[in-house]
Amino acid sequence: MGNSELVGIVLLLVFAVVAWLVVRRLRLIRSGGVDVWLRRVRASAPESTRWWNLGVGRYKHDDFVWFRVISLGRRANVVLSRLDLEIIDRRRPGPAEEHVVPGDSTVLRCRDRRRTVELAMTPDVLTGFLSWLEAAPPGHLGGYRRAS
Repeated sequence: MGNSELVGIVLLLVFAVVAWLVVRRLRLIRSGGVDVWLRRVRASAPESTRWWNLGVGRYKHDDFVWFRVISLGRRANVVLSRLDLEIIDRRRPGPAEEHVVPGDSTVLRCRDRRRTVELAMTPDVLTGFLSWLEAAPPGHLGGYRRAS
């Protein structure tokens, strides 16, 4: 097998992976998904965060499920239950974040029983997310509980 054949095979594989990612994202968006940027906040160092990841969020009953765009997996990467979710903070993206998330987005720092994450959402996605949190079943506090 020559170098040109090897390069051709590698390019074909890269094209197949990119096509799979594009089709996967389109299917998630068409089935009610919204673009949401997410990053995990480390418990040991709350001010230190990992990098932002673009993903598609979907509402599934009492869960907000988030799928990383650049992932070959079929399962959600993060699942947040609205029954346990609390918004800790809300802010605009900082100067170092403006090149990664849309400038008009809002960053929510949220936590549940297992993790703390930051979600960056555009205004229309934020409105839907907050409405979903408010629509918690009777007897539950909903998503506007603030950390003490």
